[in-house]
Amino acid sequence: LNGINITFHLLQKDFGDMVWFPRKISDLDKAQNVLMYGSELDADHPGFKDPVYRKRREQFSAIANNFKHGNPIPRVQYTPEEVKTWGTVFLELHRLYVLHAVPEYMDNWPELEKYCGYREDNVPQLQDVSVYLKRKTGFQLRPVAGYLSPRDFLSGLAFRVFHCTQYIRHSSDPFYTPEPDCCHELLGHMPLLANSSFAQFSQEIGLASLGASDADIEKLATLYFFTVEFGLCKQADSTFKVYGAGLLSSVAELQHAITSEKKIKKFDPELTCQEECIITSYQNAYYYTDSFEEAKEQMRAFAESIQRPFGVRYNPYTMSVEVLSNAQKITAVVSELRGDLSIVCSALRKISATDENLDVDSIANMLHNSLNVRGGASGGGGSPCSPDNSDNSTAEGD
Repeated sequence: LNGINITFHLLQKDFGDMVWFPRKISDLDKAQNVLMYGSELDADHPGFKDPVYRKRREQFSAIANNFKHGNPIPRVQYTPEEVKTWGTVFLELHRLYVLHAVPEYMDNWPELEKYCGYREDNVPQLQDVSVYLKRKTGFQLRPVAGYLSPRDFLSGLAFRVFHCTQYIRHSSDPFYTPEPDCCHELLGHMPLLANSSFAQFSQEIGLASLGASDADIEKLATLYFFTVEFGLCKQADSTFKVYGAGLLSSVAELQHAITSEKKIKKFDPELTCQEECIITSYQNAYYYTDSFEEAKEQMRAFAESIQRPFGVRYNPYTMSVEVLSNAQKITAVVSELRGDLSIVCSALRKISATDENLDVDSIANMLHNSLNVRGGASGGGGSPCSPDNSDNSTAEGD
């Protein structure tokens, strides 16, 4: 089903070989492996020789390292210098968004201004943004000290948790940062995490990572990089709009990507996962899809190649990951899904006669394709939700 994160990979493999992964959302407290920066800065970092900035970074690291699931994210009193840096980046990028950001990005901007304090003279608080996202798409934020390991970062997405930095880049160069900072997170990522389709896309990448090998994690991280961080969408008029947070938080690279059409390629997970991710300069290529839905379908197909002896499903009621490793567990999930299907079918029958925009065949095909576990041998082409079918036929389609 569209929106149900199930992977039917029941392979013959010893579970003992599998790497640990979080099963419940509180397990993310154990998955905080910061690889770069944090309280320590490299010699080439803009803030390396600034003792005041280094001390400030230690404060942010302490907040992240002491954070536990279930607690509110501590509020920060940003300094005038930090607010000025934020404002400089905010003004320049906001001018470009109207021209180059995908419509889905701009849709939620008014609410971010209203509920989260998005404006030039104010750095939004992560707790306010987290509360807003939770209400919109079920995502929530978790503070992080620096660049998290790909495995730990992706596992957070599986629970609709986005690890988010709280510090501001060094003021000496407002338009450059060698690491993610809250300008990147708040301006690049948050508007689209408030979009339901994009939120689901992000979560499905995370779910695909659970229990995956190091080699598959590298591929998934690369695909995340060239979609969520540097992705583009082709519009109806054949122009390209940006949805990648790395582009939406970088004035120079945003303009570079839009004007480098020879570098823009069609997204193909099998090929894109081999592309080099460049951190310190512009990318060698940028990838586009025609929609978020297309990107999701391609990623779902790619996830089928990940070698795991089980499937995974996120349970939003218990905020835990269910490991689907045998027929009994899958049957239990299907039993739950039948209830949702009954609701959908009932609604279709009730509104089909009055809603001119309702395309029953399209919805039926979506359901049929999603349930086509056996590669096309799932039975007849009738729709269990057709308005003229009886309730008894619904069970046959489950």
